[in-house]
Amino acid sequence: EVQLVESGGGLVQPGGSLRLSCAASGFAFSSFAMSWVRQAPGKAREAVSCISNFDKSTYYSDSVRGRFTISSDAAENTVYLQMNSLKFEDTAVYYCAALKPPIVTANAAMYDFWGQGTQVTVSS
Repeated sequence: EVQLVESGGGLVQPGGSLRLSCAASGFAFSSFAMSWVRQAPGKAREAVSCISNFDKSTYYSDSVRGRFTISSDAAENTVYLQMNSLKFEDTAVYYCAALKPPIVTANAAMYDFWGQGTQVTVSS
């Protein structure tokens, strides 16, 4: 059974940092790309970052490039999203998603598996 379990969300002040984790199980980690997709109330979902577990290529949306960093640890079957310089507009539920083959894409419709999400709230 495929499982993606996110953790690390919470409440943070503007300018602060959080690190999200996504623990994956039930599939061959290196054969997949992993993404972080967020959805704020009333807004469309947005793929903010993606990494190929095969060749480590990455994608970042314009809204987070330079502030967020995605990484993956094959030994731990875990993907991370380091979020720095957080802004009010980063507030959303962040979902981890997996795609096979391990191609980097911002097209969330292509993702095969999804986690349950973790809330990130940026507020003063």
